[in-house]
Amino acid sequence: MNGNLAHLTLAFGLLGNIVSFMVFLAPIPTFYKVYKNKSTEGFQSAPYVVGLFSAMLWIYYALLKTNVMLLITINAVGCFIETLYICFFLFYAPKKARMESLKLIVLLIVVGFGLIVGLTQFFASGVTRGVIVGWICLVFSLCVFVAPLGVLRQVIKTKSVEYMPILLSVALTLSAVMWFFYGLLLGDFNIAIPNVLGFAFGILQMILYYMYKNKKPIFDEKMSEFEAKKYPVGEMEEKKIQEIVDHKTIDVVKLTALISSDILPVVSKLKENGHEAGHVAVEPQAHPNVPNHIIEVTA
Repeated sequence: MNGNLAHLTLAFGLLGNIVSFMVFLAPIPTFYKVYKNKSTEGFQSAPYVVGLFSAMLWIYYALLKTNVMLLITINAVGCFIETLYICFFLFYAPKKARMESLKLIVLLIVVGFGLIVGLTQFFASGVTRGVIVGWICLVFSLCVFVAPLGVLRQVIKTKSVEYMPILLSVALTLSAVMWFFYGLLLGDFNIAIPNVLGFAFGILQMILYYMYKNKKPIFDEKMSEFEAKKYPVGEMEEKKIQEIVDHKTIDVVKLTALISSDILPVVSKLKENGHEAGHVAVEPQAHPNVPNHIIEVTA
């Protein structure tokens, strides 16, 4: 019986590693979009900073425990990938978003993690240290699942899922299931408990995604309603046609102004210059302020 339990624990641990690796790769489409647009737009760095902090905490917790090597392997990979994401985000983020991200990094990674390691090393020992770090890991594991929910208010408000990556939500949900059973079979509730809420949060994100994925953003709807009230259908068509005509007229005026500003014809008759009848002499002169009138020339 114990042998079967150990095999099940190993199986869920390996599956947890595989799915968690998918979680870490899930934001790749998001960062491809950032790279393509050369801007982070409405995306946030909080999920990646919190993810890095959580991965560092789980490594520290695993080093204080036994038989949890699978926690060390996946979280070491997670630290590396999350660091790459954060560097990529900082490179393309505008100044304000970059400063906010750096403040969060200093607060969580430098100050937060440093204090946790320092205080638990100096003021706790043995099993007590593992229990304290385990509870801290539990709390911040919840933050990993909650961090992507920061965009849910934006999704509900704008009726747009543009900035809520669905792949990340699906991967987090699957990961929560695997790690819940891994922690349950190990008897480690610091691993199992947060993944219950992780599963619930993941389901909520997917429900909101499928509710709003085909919705027209509320901003566009308001603009359309405003245009419809301001211009009836017939007037809108006439307005568009008039805009096209005006645009073409402006182009002609610009071309005429360009030609007339370069050369101004000066015409002299035969009797004044001694040339044959019917010929005119054209002298180029700079004239930037000539109005766009039609000039009739007679020989």
